[in-house]
Amino acid sequence: MAATRRYWGLVSAQLPAHVVADMARRQEDAGLEGCFAAQVYGPPFAPLAAAATGTRRLLLASGIAIALTRSPFETAMAALELDHMSEGRFILGLGASIRAWVEGIFGMPYLQPAAQLREAVAAIRHIIAGAHTGRLANFEGRYHRLDFGELQATPPPVRNAIPIWISALRGAMVRLGAEIGDGIIGHPIWSVRWVTDTVPGEIAQGLARAGRRRDELRVNCWFWTTPNPDRRQSVEDARACVAFYAGMKQYEPYFSAHGYGEICRRLQAGVQRGDYRAVAHLVPDDMASTFVVTGTPDEVRRKLEPAWAVADAMTLIPPVLSLSPEQTGFYLATIAETFHGAG
Repeated sequence: MAATRRYWGLVSAQLPAHVVADMARRQEDAGLEGCFAAQVYGPPFAPLAAAATGTRRLLLASGIAIALTRSPFETAMAALELDHMSEGRFILGLGASIRAWVEGIFGMPYLQPAAQLREAVAAIRHIIAGAHTGRLANFEGRYHRLDFGELQATPPPVRNAIPIWISALRGAMVRLGAEIGDGIIGHPIWSVRWVTDTVPGEIAQGLARAGRRRDELRVNCWFWTTPNPDRRQSVEDARACVAFYAGMKQYEPYFSAHGYGEICRRLQAGVQRGDYRAVAHLVPDDMASTFVVTGTPDEVRRKLEPAWAVADAMTLIPPVLSLSPEQTGFYLATIAETFHGAG
C-alpha cells in the first residue's frame, strides 16, 4: 500500500542489553521504520527499553504482548512507561495467542479470545486516556472490573493515546484488528497467497463494521523467509519452523485451508511430545515453501512482491525457531542486503 517500501526489524530479550541497543541502532541507521520485540514467554517490554537507549527515530513495538496473560492496567502502565522512555515512539502490539499457551503455560483463562482481546483494548485505552486527563474512572467490563478509587496519581503520559496494533492469523482476529486497531500485525506464518487472497476481504469487513477507511489502518505483514543462493538449503532451513506451527492443534484450520490438514495431524504428535524438530522431515518441500518464503534472494523478493498490494510495511525474519546462531546471522545479513534500504 505504501509508496515507499517500509521495513521493520526485531530485537530479542535473549541478548545482553548493550547488544540489543546496538542492534536497534543499526536498524535505525539502515533506514528501517521500526523494530518489534516478541513475547515468547517473558513480556516483550525489557528489550524495547534497551532498544530505546540506542535510538532516536526508530519506532518500537511489542510484537506481540499476549493480552490475556496480564491485567489491562499492567499492560497500560508498561505502554506508558515505554512511551515515556522512547519519547513517544512506542506502539502496543497485542494478541490473544492460543489456548495451549494462555491456559496451559500461563495458567490464565482463555474463554472467548476475540471478546477478551476487544475488552482488554477498551480497558487499556480507557486507562491511558484517564492518565492523560488525571481523572481515571473505574472500568466495568465482562472480564475486567477495575476500581481506581485508591489509585495514587500516575505520571503524566507523553501522549493522550498510544497506537494499538492487533496480531491476527485468521478471519476473526483480522476483522477485529481492522475494526478496533490502529494497525494489524500479520502472523509470520501467513502465506503470501493468504495475504493477497483472504486478508483483504477480512480487513474490508472489519473496516465496514466500524465505518473506517483503509488509510486509518496500518498493516505490517511479517514473513518468515530464508533467502539463500542454495535453494535446497533455503527449503531445508524452513522445514522445522513450519513443523512447529503446523503441529499446534489450534492452527490446524489455517493449514487445512491451504490443503495441509492431514500433514498437520501427523505433526501434532511430535509437537505434543515437545519435539517439533523430530517431525520436521514430515513437512514436504511445497509446504515449507508456502509458509516460509524460500529461494534465492531474487526469488524471495519476487515472491513477496504481490503482498505489497496489502502491506503498508513488512517485517522479514529468518525462522529462528529452527536455526543455529550462525545460520540466523547469515539470513539476517542476507535479508538486510536484499531488502533494507530498497524502495
